[in-house]
Amino acid sequence: MSSSRNSAPPLEPGAEELQQLIEMCSRFIIDHLTSLADQPSWDLEGSASLVRAFQEPAPEEGRALQEILERLGPAVAKSFNTAGPGYLAFIPGGGIPSAAMADFLACAVNRYTGVAAAAPVLSQIESTTVDWMAAMMGFPSSAGGFLTSGGSLSNLSAVVTARAARLPENFLDGTLYVSTETHLCVAKAARIAGFPADSVREVPVDARYRMIPSALEDMIRADAGRGKQPFLVVPSVGTTNTGAVDPLPDILDVARRHEMWVHADAAYGGFFRLVPGGDALMPRIGECDSITLDPHKGLFLPYGTGCLLVREPAHLRKAHLGAAAYMQDVAAPQGQISLNEISPELSKDFRGLRLWLPVMLHGLATFREHLQEKLELARWAYNEIKDLPFLEMLDEPQLSVLAFAGRPPHGDGNRFGVELLRRVNARRRVFLSSTVMDGRYILRICILNFRTHRDRVEEAVTALREEGQRLLREGA
Repeated sequence: MSSSRNSAPPLEPGAEELQQLIEMCSRFIIDHLTSLADQPSWDLEGSASLVRAFQEPAPEEGRALQEILERLGPAVAKSFNTAGPGYLAFIPGGGIPSAAMADFLACAVNRYTGVAAAAPVLSQIESTTVDWMAAMMGFPSSAGGFLTSGGSLSNLSAVVTARAARLPENFLDGTLYVSTETHLCVAKAARIAGFPADSVREVPVDARYRMIPSALEDMIRADAGRGKQPFLVVPSVGTTNTGAVDPLPDILDVARRHEMWVHADAAYGGFFRLVPGGDALMPRIGECDSITLDPHKGLFLPYGTGCLLVREPAHLRKAHLGAAAYMQDVAAPQGQISLNEISPELSKDFRGLRLWLPVMLHGLATFREHLQEKLELARWAYNEIKDLPFLEMLDEPQLSVLAFAGRPPHGDGNRFGVELLRRVNARRRVFLSSTVMDGRYILRICILNFRTHRDRVEEAVTALREEGQRLLREGA
């Protein structure tokens, strides 16, 4: 189908035209990636006018791809440079190029993997990636799970799965337990899953911001005594604020005494188990009932790649399985599981390729080396920062996050910290983030991007030292 009024490429371009379109996109990507290290760590100046420029009606006639890419370039630039080596804020996600290639292939072949019968081999590829991650966490070979868009949806399905496994149909007396440092998406998941706000119980943390098991036990007993049904505890393996790892062995012991489901939110920290000695960072994680992982964090994949692992997959089926007559022609082949039977999605993209291809191409050893480097860089930065007289470290790094507060000899530490962060980020070589803990303004460094190496971490330390000293001279 064509239109004489429209010179845009057809929906099905010929081989030569398709090659030209792909080459234009390839040049755009290569130019972008090869300049990442020199791009500012963030740039939002003038973004408001660009936002207005993109508030436009859908065009009736198509435009040239080159023209579109020329508009897209400045739009990409006006953002946090989350893929660059200086991005040390929040929890970075690097976006390895091999995963982008996998997405290109997956979108181009456009095979349907929601049910195994539609693409049995491709469905097995996705299931195999889940098996890989289960093995990484020490789960038995019988474990299962599925890929998601990220930790928020993984945790939502975990709450629903635990609810189905441990509570009756009328579940409103159920209570679940998080720490005061647990990621906000867990409480949000509980709310979406139908629990009242007071069903989510916040357990206090110790001096290293880890859940206190004795306090957890006391709260469980008190809730049970007033007729509630404690059913789920969610320890963190790497909190966002400080990278704290909750004491899994003690939490597991408490939960087992009360026949509760244990779900480890290891979205950020779980893949550090791959490094030599990594099991000691999160002992007994393989005994949890379920685990959230984010390959778009610890395996450096593009945003939109999460995973939920469950020790006994039958619980996933109980929580998610539905039936319809129109599905009778796509029963799963013998020995395979259709992902729609154990997850919320029926229509889904072929996410598995963006993990399978990079691991096949690079090998696990490559990921292990990069993760080890991040732990070492965090330890190096800690040793450099901890003796600065105007800063106070909250803790030594448990993983690859450093959290610290302003501590000037005179004046307000919070105001000092705010101005220090502003000045460091204003250099646009690194981008740090902040949080508030116990009323204190806290600066954060998170080292996880695969492109972040010693040179850029040194720049961050140098910027903190120089800007802090300048602030002191100015009497701030």
